[in-house]
Amino acid sequence: MFPPSLWTNLLLIGAAALLGYATVRDLHGLMIAAALLMAVLTAGRRGGVRWVPLGAYAMAFVASLLLPGPTAGLPDLGAALLALLSLGLLTVREQANARELTWQRNTVAALRAGSERLADARDADAIIRAGIGILDKLQVAPNLAFVAYRKGTPHILAATGAFEAFLERPIHPSDNDSRSVQADHWVAEEVLALLDKTQRRVFHVAPVYGRASNHLGVVILARPVPVLFDEDEKGVVGAFSRLLGAQLGQWQAIRDLRDANDLTLRSLGAALERRDDDTGGHTMRVVSMSVRLARRLGWDEDQVKALRWGAYLHDLGKLAIPDGVLHKRGPLSPDERRVIQTHTVIGYDMLQDLHFLPAETLDLVRYHHERWDGTGYPSGLRGQNIPDTARLFTLIDVFDALTNARPYKPAWTRERALNEIRAQAGRQFDPQYVDAFLRMMAEHDDAHLVM
Repeated sequence: MFPPSLWTNLLLIGAAALLGYATVRDLHGLMIAAALLMAVLTAGRRGGVRWVPLGAYAMAFVASLLLPGPTAGLPDLGAALLALLSLGLLTVREQANARELTWQRNTVAALRAGSERLADARDADAIIRAGIGILDKLQVAPNLAFVAYRKGTPHILAATGAFEAFLERPIHPSDNDSRSVQADHWVAEEVLALLDKTQRRVFHVAPVYGRASNHLGVVILARPVPVLFDEDEKGVVGAFSRLLGAQLGQWQAIRDLRDANDLTLRSLGAALERRDDDTGGHTMRVVSMSVRLARRLGWDEDQVKALRWGAYLHDLGKLAIPDGVLHKRGPLSPDERRVIQTHTVIGYDMLQDLHFLPAETLDLVRYHHERWDGTGYPSGLRGQNIPDTARLFTLIDVFDALTNARPYKPAWTRERALNEIRAQAGRQFDPQYVDAFLRMMAEHDDAHLVM
């Protein structure tokens, strides 16, 4: 394939001039050679220019017959017909090759762009949008829709072209009949019926399956032109649908595992609470309040998850503290205080084999009794050297301990506890976190007053 350039254009003009000269001089062999040169020079170009050599040769041959001169014999006529046939076949084959090359380029471009988007996708919606983006890059059809199921009802979750007007739209049978969503073809029929007939002259439907042949939805492609989808297009669309299903299945597996981890850690936190908190509810209170404050501070979901898991596990090390120390109702002796202070390091050590736990979770378990002024334990960390999760959680943990009864103290009032938190800003707690916490609590109080 020769790209258009100044030199090829000049050669094309020269070949056309040579064809004209051969026509005037009735040189049939030179006419064929000039036409073939023109065919080579127009190879790879778009539009009707590819048919110029064939048309030019046909016109030149007819002109040679009409011009004064020797009468063309049967060999000349045969050669002309053979040349026309050869030029026609070359042009048709070249067009097919050009379409194939364009298809391959689109496929590679779609794979490159789509793989990056799929790798960056963090949830099912992002994966679906990336999948539809891949198909859109292929340019197989201007109207695309991905239909998936939410609580048993199909919805259009991603779309391009004319389907975009129906994003997030639930799909119901037009006859209000109750039918199996995953067994019948009515979903595709109802989705296609949303478009004007001129936008769906030709369509193709590709199912999407996840793990263990779990039916996740369908990809629907519609064309406004009456050009059928060929086998290559159907094959590539099917391959991308399988890729989309695999990504969605993998995401579902990861989400199930994450949910299982979260449930396990929450259950463990509740079990630990039974040993240390007679009143109950401490773990879920500090988890809920910590997550609220973290989101208020703009933490991303990975940080919030690490904080939540650390809050579940923060007192794990107390399993190793003797009951006589843990449940003592009076003041602790210096030796007893040193014993109970070991729970942070013990809990940290106990979690080392849980490799799915992020470092921020382990930091919270180990350092949630450090103080902003450096007088905390176990390492005497100061200020910003205290990990974020531990720095935030210690504030919540202390507030909950103050406002709820413990074996060694009665519950404080909410106002008294907030005043203590305010007084400890810059001493026990990060001043910025204290400000954010106090604003959060004030807004919470205002909301309750409105209610």
